[in-house]
Amino acid sequence: MHRRGFIAGTLAATTALAIGPGAASKAQSNPSRPAALKPGDEVRLIAPAGAIFERVRFDIAAENMQGLGLKPTFAAHVRERHGYLAGTDEERAADIMEAFTDPNVKAIFALTGGWGAARTLPLLDFDAIAKNPKVVIGYSDITALLNAVYARTGMTTFHGPNGTSRWRPAVAAAAQNLLFDGDTPTIKNPVPNFSTLAQHDLRVQTIVPGMAEGELVGGNLTVLTALAGSPYMPDMRGKILFLEDIGEAIYRIDRMLSTLQLIGVLDAISGIVFGGFTRVGNDGDGYGAFALMDIFDHYCKPMGKPAFYGSPFGHIAGNQIMPIGTRARMDAEAGNVQLLEPSVS
Repeated sequence: MHRRGFIAGTLAATTALAIGPGAASKAQSNPSRPAALKPGDEVRLIAPAGAIFERVRFDIAAENMQGLGLKPTFAAHVRERHGYLAGTDEERAADIMEAFTDPNVKAIFALTGGWGAARTLPLLDFDAIAKNPKVVIGYSDITALLNAVYARTGMTTFHGPNGTSRWRPAVAAAAQNLLFDGDTPTIKNPVPNFSTLAQHDLRVQTIVPGMAEGELVGGNLTVLTALAGSPYMPDMRGKILFLEDIGEAIYRIDRMLSTLQLIGVLDAISGIVFGGFTRVGNDGDGYGAFALMDIFDHYCKPMGKPAFYGSPFGHIAGNQIMPIGTRARMDAEAGNVQLLEPSVS
């Protein structure tokens, strides 16, 4: 093979991995928004991933939904056990499909994350899902389901608290503004109540200054990276990528960002927002080791695209909703993300 042909083929293959398959690109060119929620709407609580072993968490999830003004119902298999999963792949996929196709259900909330949502993806009927757009929300492992639905149908999905999460009043109010009222808020850290001379928590750290626009896409770094090369990875061209994670060593964060770089994602996006990176190991293991910000600098600064760390989403208190597929503007110096359009219709 001629060298020029080899390079062109390699670039084409890399771009295909970065932007996703043709079907995904076509779906995302005609985005759909779910209907806005109303008080009293029925919400279906599903368990696409890990099993719940503490019965009280089902009560907590129901009370959370009632606190949002919604009527909670549980999917048929949420109390099942299959190893560490909430039932078999077929059972969990059936619950997802039943929630989408039941005309009485207006929203779908994942109970919890864990692992296993990706195992249901080949069993889902995305044509049926596309015909029944609904609010679907969760985070952590639910990243797989959210991005797959967006990639295959163009439907806006919502990376935010799970049913069993601690819904603080400010988070609940923001969710009602976004999902009920169709507001276009600015997602930013709340003003801290200082009790120290310098601010320690809720800090924004600008990596590359500037502003960028694009549809939001992303979620948990580990789970999103595991979709690479599959038909469930969204088209990344021109997107604002948002990422969070928990319990990963710094070298694993390095490895996953390297994967996104190698498949062309970091070249394709317009900007990047890092949320909570909770319990990611020691800030280096001694002199000469890398801190987390060293890793972010390594991948973001050569891109020359706006990037910042410290947005209020992920495995943190006050986890804000990031709507996947909604057009937004990020300001890396101010450390905020402004939604430019409603996420519901």
